[in-house]
Amino acid sequence: MTEVAYRRQSDRIEYRDIVVHEVAGFRPLTLDLVVPVDAPEPVPVLVWIHGGAWLFGSPKQPAAWLMEADPFTAAIRAGFAVASAQYRLSGEAPFPAQLDDVKAVVRWLRREGGTVGVDRDRIGVWGESAGGHLASLVALTGDDRDDSVVGAAVCWYAPSNLLTMQVQAHESATIDHDAADSPESLLIGGAVAENPERGRAASPIGYVTAQAPPMLLIHGDQDLLVPVGQSEELAAALAAVGVEVELSVVPGAGHCFTGVPLEPVVRDSLAFFTRVLGS
Repeated sequence: MTEVAYRRQSDRIEYRDIVVHEVAGFRPLTLDLVVPVDAPEPVPVLVWIHGGAWLFGSPKQPAAWLMEADPFTAAIRAGFAVASAQYRLSGEAPFPAQLDDVKAVVRWLRREGGTVGVDRDRIGVWGESAGGHLASLVALTGDDRDDSVVGAAVCWYAPSNLLTMQVQAHESATIDHDAADSPESLLIGGAVAENPERGRAASPIGYVTAQAPPMLLIHGDQDLLVPVGQSEELAAALAAVGVEVELSVVPGAGHCFTGVPLEPVVRDSLAFFTRVLGS
């Protein structure tokens, strides 16, 4: 492994700007990694994937609403390392660039994680909204042949089937998911309604197999941006082939779990990872 800068704090060791993927004509893609300090043995690692409609966001600047609960410190205290994944946004490259970038993070952790105290065989993916979509895709398309297999996934209010987003949309929704300027359409490089094959290729629902790892899907029943039916549809498909899946529908919660406390959702997510991956 190329030597990377790190900083030791009271509860963690922070590694910054680890290059995991280099794409011609684009800046090197990096990850930041925090590992519990003085861990007696390699620890499981959670790959956090930020949301932002595939249009916005950065692992360097977590959203303020998220940091009110600070899931990263909670994960450290629960015995996990946390890797914050960077990926190209839809304005920079169309799908599947985003999936390729996050898989590069997984491959780096499986190849080099042991050098920084991470257990290569205990990797979970965790994301919200667009990040949850990518987390589910990573979980469902992981392959031993390219070293991208993960052991668990937690997906918060994630799109699962781009072809049914508009059909399932809440009656109060203000977005036309099939329109050419919707986040989903911008992701695939054309209106979903006019490009069903591209939409299908970018939909986690199409990659469900019995080999999928355990997954926890959490969604608010008042989400006006990503219909709760998206998580319900994916959960049903996973259950139908015998995959271990939990669906938690949060009453009164909107997108980003607005309207409810975030701490219990973080606690439940980490409890799931602890049960499946250990800590």
